[in-house]
Amino acid sequence: MSEVMINLRDLRVTFKAPGKIIRAVSGVDLAVHAGEVVALIGESGSGKSVTLRSIMRLHPPRTTTIEGGLEVAGQDVLAMSPRELSAMRGDQVAMIFQEPLLALDPVYTVGSQIVETIRRHKKVSAAEARQRALALFEKVRIPSPERRLDAYAHEMSGGMRQRAMIALALSCSPKVLLADEPTTALDATVQIQILLLLRDLQRELGLSIIFVTHDIGAAVEVADRIAVMYAGRIVEQGPAAQLLTQPRHPYTISLLQSRSHGAMQKGQRLQTIPGAPPDLARLPPGCAFAERCAHAIDRCRATQPEELGIGPAHTVRCLRAQELQLAVA
Repeated sequence: MSEVMINLRDLRVTFKAPGKIIRAVSGVDLAVHAGEVVALIGESGSGKSVTLRSIMRLHPPRTTTIEGGLEVAGQDVLAMSPRELSAMRGDQVAMIFQEPLLALDPVYTVGSQIVETIRRHKKVSAAEARQRALALFEKVRIPSPERRLDAYAHEMSGGMRQRAMIALALSCSPKVLLADEPTTALDATVQIQILLLLRDLQRELGLSIIFVTHDIGAAVEVADRIAVMYAGRIVEQGPAAQLLTQPRHPYTISLLQSRSHGAMQKGQRLQTIPGAPPDLARLPPGCAFAERCAHAIDRCRATQPEELGIGPAHTVRCLRAQELQLAVA
């Protein structure tokens, strides 16, 4: 078995808001090995991005509490000092943000930002850092890379900005890449180009990637494993092909049936998931999906389901997973 690059054990993240405590992540267990791509999927508000940002401790410390186990390449991230965190970010773990126009500094050229990042972590001259930045632009297939190095973020198209964001993330040769819905704001053609680029770079550089998305189709393009999140918990995870063809949690099945390929017959209306995700400040005592689940019984509403192994590397949190034997139509 390859080295575990990210190891989350009973990860819990809570936010303090006026008059309430928001339990955004409630006991996530996830291991990502060297060279592996894991996709986190689920509806908005399920805790995907919160989990991702917790790995780099990007949440404001005054209003955030992170508990449990959080290790990157064998290092305890929760025990790191601010200086150690600063050294880790970018060098060992890097992030591709959802909207690069907000992530990139508008008053500096994109090239100068990449050069600054490289020189922050590597002992190289400005000229050497610029050559590395140019090579990265060529690697992520930005046209006219020399000219684009001197461009500002607002002068680039959405797809080109995202490629520049990927180049910035790769600038210090990190072992782990965190991608927070990197294709959401792009049109369909550019989305495919970015997904193929990420897959090629992952294979070439041997990166470990956590890819956050609400698009199952995007997850299939890049992921070895898929983890489905709901209300701050991973309710099912397993090899991508197995999870898509043999889903066992009612929520996973509902997600698959609610997309265009999930309809049973041509012309049939898509199935939707009734209701809305629960309030994270008032989570129910049992399964958080019970109120929206057609298969829920009284026990589901009262008992929190434990993780159940149902196959090689395939686990599910559902009290009725074995008896229902559900399958996507």
